[in-house]
Amino acid sequence: MSAGGVAPSGSSRHVRLDPFALPVRFRTADQASDSKERIVELDHDTLVLRRAVAGIPMKVSVPVASFLGVALRVAPPDETSDGSVAVVLEHKDPALTVPLFVADDGTDAVAEWQLWANRLGLPLLVAETDGTLREPFARMGSVRLAKAQPRRRRASPLKRRRASILMRRKPGRLPVAPRIHKDEKELIARS
Repeated sequence: MSAGGVAPSGSSRHVRLDPFALPVRFRTADQASDSKERIVELDHDTLVLRRAVAGIPMKVSVPVASFLGVALRVAPPDETSDGSVAVVLEHKDPALTVPLFVADDGTDAVAEWQLWANRLGLPLLVAETDGTLREPFARMGSVRLAKAQPRRRRASPLKRRRASILMRRKPGRLPVAPRIHKDEKELIARS
């Protein structure tokens, strides 16, 4: 994966796409295309793939909402490689799946995974060893479910508010027809 011909910064670092610099255009490997690579243009709401197959140029535009989510994939080490961790934009069709981040170690992978999911508004997914995808956290719609935390009034921002007993007092009310005193002598008490 390369990001528009820009060399990675530092030695032995993989290219990192910035989720805050959308739209982004980059090249990634594609074994089915003639040149063995495809050009990917990613925006907040659209992904465009460009490649040539059998001499025919193709352009596929896919809405980001049609993707399953942002998956974290771990490739175990073998004879040819030391293993890697990848953050991938997953689609039902494997030909439309796009890698967003690849690294030899997983130090930044979880942060990248959460950044991309939040930025694109897609759920977090984890790829199992058999290739199936699962969600790491229970969700209801787009809200993550968890056990409710008990309220700690001591450290709460509500601590410095007025006491709740003051909220129970009734405010004073004026009568519907106020009393008006006219043409009367004023009585003043003097001692």
